[in-house]
Amino acid sequence: MEKRVLFKSAWLPWALVAPQMLIVLVFFFWPASQAVWQSVLSEDAFGTSSEFVGMLNFSRLWADSTYINSFKVTALFSVLVAGFGLAIALLLAVMANGVIRGAGTYKTLLIWPYAVAPVVAGVLWVFMFSSPMGVISFALQSVGIEWNHLLNSTHAMTLIVVAAVWKQISYNFLFFLAGLQSIPKSLLEAAAIDGASPARRFWTIVFPLLTPTTFFLLVINVIYAFFDTFGIVDAATQGGPGKDTAILVYKVYFDGFKAMDMGGSAAQSVVLMVIVIALTVLQFRFIEKKVNY
Repeated sequence: MEKRVLFKSAWLPWALVAPQMLIVLVFFFWPASQAVWQSVLSEDAFGTSSEFVGMLNFSRLWADSTYINSFKVTALFSVLVAGFGLAIALLLAVMANGVIRGAGTYKTLLIWPYAVAPVVAGVLWVFMFSSPMGVISFALQSVGIEWNHLLNSTHAMTLIVVAAVWKQISYNFLFFLAGLQSIPKSLLEAAAIDGASPARRFWTIVFPLLTPTTFFLLVINVIYAFFDTFGIVDAATQGGPGKDTAILVYKVYFDGFKAMDMGGSAAQSVVLMVIVIALTVLQFRFIEKKVNY
């Protein structure tokens, strides 16, 4: 039977919800409405005058080849970040769950990257990949790989994917580890007694019970790849070489604050918001059906 909380006062529930609603209104709905309004305006570089242009800013976007290319870059980037981020974090969580001696140190070291700001994470990995003195670049050169993320698009994409995955692994790791520790040991012991191998126990018992956690992290990682990786891209490649690593959120910033096209930048932010909302709805609509609660 579903339990419902009943309040004696009619205004108390609204008072309890009001602070959170105020935060959402001020920091989401108000900026979003401002972006929508600005997307139908054409402003000069100094913001001293504006003119209503309707859907002109949006029509200009679809005629811009660099903007269309940023869709492809963002799609590839988000798939790589979410895929590798979840896979590596799950592997580390499984390993950490089986560690007995030194488990606290092992888990603490894996959590540290989450405390690093995205910009700092981008700079750290740039230093390690910078040729010829970077540690990773030096190691690659020793095996005959000439690394240059300033000129090679594949190298630049690899750099920001590695930095973004490393930054998010700690978050994914914590949730996967919590999910693993909530699985009853009796289920695994019963499967082991029946002769199930560790791999079979994982795919038939552990992973199905982790699907709610995996689904939640999938949604979070897609949003992270679309929005929270701006600092990494700006610090590591600045969208280069050319525009080959200019994801959608970075192009919003570049066109608005460097190219001074405020109307076009606002139109891009509206499109980006619609895309992320649509992806989230699709994930809940189709992927959630495979989740075992």
